[in-house]
Amino acid sequence: MVVGREQQERILAFTDLKAWQESHTLVMMVYQMLRELPSEERFGLIDQLRRASISITSNIAEGFSRKGSKEKIQFYYMSLGSLTEVQNQLILSRDVEYIDPESCAKILEQSVIAQKIINGLIRSIKAKQ
Repeated sequence: MVVGREQQERILAFTDLKAWQESHTLVMMVYQMLRELPSEERFGLIDQLRRASISITSNIAEGFSRKGSKEKIQFYYMSLGSLTEVQNQLILSRDVEYIDPESCAKILEQSVIAQKIINGLIRSIKAKQ
């Protein structure tokens, strides 16, 4: 699908990016889930999940502000790294029975949606180079 000029013009801020929007939804789901984790994980898994999930959208935002394609891609790849870290921590949380498998599956599903869209964003920038 070719993106028309009018569609490109609508992306004026990082919050207009579908990659940021879907990732933001993921972060909100992670934060909701963190309320269920035991308090003894406050300085372990909870803090790590917070930092990693925030890093997903923060790197998308920072990448958006960069002018060069290489820089943009670098930040979007860092976002993917953080997203993969979150996926790993979610699986761990499920496996140690901090969260139920159903809740985990929903959040992991959202993470895959975000992952695919970020990958698409990277591909689209590479195609313009």
